[in-house]
Amino acid sequence: MKRENIGGVSGNVLGMLADLDLKLQHGVLTPKQLERFLKKQNPFENVADDIIAEWESFYASIGYPCGDLSGVRIPENPNDANRAIIMAQGITPQSAYDLCDKNFKCWKRTSESLDEIVISERTAQNGPYAIRVRDRVEADKELKGLSYNQLKAQNFIGITLEERLIYELKYFKETFKHLDIHNWTRCDGSLYRDGYVPDVSWSGSVVGMSVSRCSPVDANDDLRARVAVV
Repeated sequence: MKRENIGGVSGNVLGMLADLDLKLQHGVLTPKQLERFLKKQNPFENVADDIIAEWESFYASIGYPCGDLSGVRIPENPNDANRAIIMAQGITPQSAYDLCDKNFKCWKRTSESLDEIVISERTAQNGPYAIRVRDRVEADKELKGLSYNQLKAQNFIGITLEERLIYELKYFKETFKHLDIHNWTRCDGSLYRDGYVPDVSWSGSVVGMSVSRCSPVDANDDLRARVAVV
């Protein structure tokens, strides 16, 4: 949708200014991004150093000691996978859930620690790493109606539970809004020990962020994977 000009200023520029103001208010704008804006350059150009600086600022804002992320490799951006997620060393399914729980209402289907019952294909146990996903509120519409088993048969790489939870918190810090308002992200990069698949959605202000589970054969339009570029 094309944005209209207002007062001779293009809609794209106005949108960039609104994004800039939002990031300034929430403390997630990096000094390099501000410097680029003052030089009349695009402050949100996807530069690896800026992505790393932004995530270091994010982890500092939530009080998580992420350490030096400068060595993290940011995957290339194929097509529309334009959202980078950096997982700091030590982030686990349960610690990611706990970080979310400090900032908004959360619910999980089990009383057990997620660390005891969830196994992920990628972990930050031995160091930080980054992935890319499509930068969108709802899980990938291209993958609706496809089960975990169907996608895994195609060597699909999906987001893990802890990556999805950190994405939720980062998005909330940027916008004060949430992901998956109408659908569920099935976290195909993780499995419960019993073979079920974690899924995550925002269930409203009463329940908040919900972490549940589904069968690996379940397939419907509102249960969708998110592709992960590693």
